[in-house]
Amino acid sequence: MLDRQRFYLIPVRSFLIMTSNISKLIDHTVLKADTTKAQIEKLCQEAKEHNFASVCVNPTWVKLCSTLLQGTDVLVCTVIGFPLGANTKEVKGFETSNAIENGAQEVDMVINIGALKDGDVETVEQDIASVVNAAKGKALVKVIIETSLLTNEEKVLASKLSVKAGADYVKTSTGFSTGGATVEDVALMRKTVGPDIGVKASGGVRDIASVNEMVKAGATRIGTSNGITIVQGNVATEGY
Repeated sequence: MLDRQRFYLIPVRSFLIMTSNISKLIDHTVLKADTTKAQIEKLCQEAKEHNFASVCVNPTWVKLCSTLLQGTDVLVCTVIGFPLGANTKEVKGFETSNAIENGAQEVDMVINIGALKDGDVETVEQDIASVVNAAKGKALVKVIIETSLLTNEEKVLASKLSVKAGADYVKTSTGFSTGGATVEDVALMRKTVGPDIGVKASGGVRDIASVNEMVKAGATRIGTSNGITIVQGNVATEGY
């Protein structure tokens, strides 16, 4: 069963004061198609050394990460319907169940973006619910709404539908579309979902200053491939 106390929100203010805890905001991420086993092993070792919140990997790597991170506080996060969100709800539900069977403790699913753009609220809600229901009691669900492709009205609608469907988080971006997280989008999503749902800023966060800006706007998790650079106090020039 899902341990809500282990997974859920840590007060935002503490991260602005206690920068030594910044690593527990970070989902240490590698999602590129050409990722190798050696890179995944390095990712997990780094996550253990820096005590990141999770590693976020494609589903094919979940079982390996679960083995490598066994006995640690680092969670295994994977992506569902990634990066386009265009799979059917049935496929997303199966993908979620399979990932959990392999050891995933968090799942970041991409919504049906086209359906949202069409105003097809029922399809979007069912899409999210298929993942939420598959993960219920077993894994935390973050909903990627891909803010760079949406109007503000669509961002609000997607966030509201995520809450209605029972998601634990809303997330800005895949990092593989036309843009990443912005302070304005994080603030809008936080305002929309209220204080009890997580907000994950993902895509383009490359230094501690950016992390703190996102946290101040309402983010409670950061998705980035630049975790090591960030905790070392440097500025990344690439990555997602």
